[in-house]
Amino acid sequence: MDTGLIALGAGLAIAIAAGGAGLGIGLAAGKAFEATARQPELAGRIQTLLFTAIVFIEATAIYALVVSLLLIFAFR
Repeated sequence: MDTGLIALGAGLAIAIAAGGAGLGIGLAAGKAFEATARQPELAGRIQTLLFTAIVFIEATAIYALVVSLLLIFAFR
């Protein structure tokens, strides 16, 4: 295979996933701040749910990193 196309695919995989993860975390944090402002007594529960959501969002970015590393090193 052409190594240039593999590098392009790896770069696109991590770039799209990182952009999506950043957007997802930003939206989740914004909604969590809104929820905390509306009901401050639930701040602890909202924070726990936010951290859980951030973990799952970041997991997709880590999966994309693994895919891009596989593209670079396994298909060379």
